[in-house]
Parts: sequence; C-alpha cells; structure tokens
Amino acid sequence: MAQVRTKPVSDLEVEISQAIIRFEKESMGRGPFETRTYLLDDMILVRLKGVLLPAEIKLAEAEDNGRARLLLKEVRRTILERSRPLLESVILDIVGVPVQSVHTDISTRTGERVIIFTLKGKPAGS
Repeated sequence: MAQVRTKPVSDLEVEISQAIIRFEKESMGRGPFETRTYLLDDMILVRLKGVLLPAEIKLAEAEDNGRARLLLKEVRRTILERSRPLLESVILDIVGVPVQSVHTDISTRTGERVIIFTLKGKPAGS
C-alpha cells in the first residue's frame, strides 16, 4: 500500500525536479539548464530546458531529412525506458503513489524535453 504524504505540493515538485536532474546527470553526463515540475491531480509534468549535449545539437542540425532528429529522439526515449523502474521507484518514494505510465518527448530544435508521469491515484495533499 502506498504511503500517505502530507508535504505541500510545491515541496513535492521541488523534490521531483531534483530527482530528474540527478537522473539526467547520471544517464547523460550533465543536467538540464532549467527544470520545472507541475503536480496536476494524478499527473506529474516535468519540463526540462537545455538538455541536448553539444554533439546532439550538431546531430540535430544535420541536413538528412530528419533522420538524425528521429535517431536522437529514439536514443533519449530508449534511455528513459530502460531506466523506467528506477524512475517509478523514485516517484513512488516522493509522492507515495505508484506510477501508471510514463510519456516523454524532446524537441531537437529547442533542446526542451517533457516527461509526463500518470499516477495510479492522486497524492495526498494535492
């Protein structure tokens, strides 16, 4: 059974942002320039700015009919999927509610990434 959390939503959002920054640093070698998290009912929206590495920026700028951009998106999505059990555990520890699903996308033009966690219920206090 999930734990009941009594922290204010803003504290949970900060904790989630910090956890995602740690994940980005560990999996990609550096973190985003800016991270914002929004707890909305039974969803968590994480917006990361400046996540592309210099090599990824060069790859995204390549003129090859979008193949490089699709490859970049697929690599980032695969890294997140392989780390999904860890991320789900971290989110459960913070909000006390299990993750139902995870969705992500990255803009190869702006270097912005979004990660959406849907939860199996609404965290207490939100």
